[in-house]
Amino acid sequence: MTRVSNGRSVGPWWAALERSGQDWRVPVPSELLRLTEDPRFWAGESDDQSPALRVTFPVTGGYALVLDLTGGERTLGLRGPASSEPIQLGWAPAGEAFPAALRWWELDLFARVIAWEDPTLPHPGLVVALLAPFAPATPDDDESVIAAVREAAYRSLRRDVPPAEPTGPEQAPLPLFISDDWWPAPPSASPQVLDEASIAELSRPEEAFRDVRAGSRFPRELLADLVRQATTHLELVARERWYDETRSLARHILDTGDLRPIPALLGALTEAGCDHPTVLDALSEPLVPAEACWMVETLTGARPGTLTSMVTGVPHDSREDR
Repeated sequence: MTRVSNGRSVGPWWAALERSGQDWRVPVPSELLRLTEDPRFWAGESDDQSPALRVTFPVTGGYALVLDLTGGERTLGLRGPASSEPIQLGWAPAGEAFPAALRWWELDLFARVIAWEDPTLPHPGLVVALLAPFAPATPDDDESVIAAVREAAYRSLRRDVPPAEPTGPEQAPLPLFISDDWWPAPPSASPQVLDEASIAELSRPEEAFRDVRAGSRFPRELLADLVRQATTHLELVARERWYDETRSLARHILDTGDLRPIPALLGALTEAGCDHPTVLDALSEPLVPAEACWMVETLTGARPGTLTSMVTGVPHDSREDR
């Protein structure tokens, strides 16, 4: 499956890197992709005629986040390595507040691992856009960082648009009528699914949500194990051999909050032999600050949000190890 994100593409050769078993990377259902290209879907307008859909996002260690869509209802589940069916994390009836099934930092962590393993799902992108309502900000969170990541996720949603129809006279006009004012081009459709007003609305912190984590059936131990495995997964990234030669440059970007050396970092990584599509895509032009920030944080082993908070103007402590 070819993915286009922010004007950059990853070829279908990634299929050769897919794993077997429960970590198998399966394409996002085409029915869901069609839904995500409809602004009404993101506005929460239910369509009772839509078929029930299930999308599975493998994370690591046989764990996966599973989102079920039935009309206007959304159910988020966690599938463990020893089961074929997910255990419910939270359920959102149509038109009601979403449950706080995940903490924001958990969703951010999982989305990073998913993106690292599957270049067709960059971070921030579709995973954050779909699951962010299940991870509302709490008083312990940095709302400005969350808003920046969510904004980038919703802005990354793209759709194919037909090329603009040619305009102008069928034959050379008289000199008086050659101005573009006489042959105005029709407005071209935007490939961006959501307009700026919708993105701003969706990026705002939720004012009301239901906390379901205290329930007796909530899979705390499974979720905690996934957090441990996902954290270890990302910690190993900074130890990749091809990263050693670029460590000082990445640390400079992290310490200063200056993204201008990103092209130099990309070049250094390429020269060092890095060919990981997720890394190269996140640091390529056109640069998306939130995407570049999470990659620098990952490569340096910094706490998620360290560089993002600097870029958004909010102080945030960094450290070499989580």
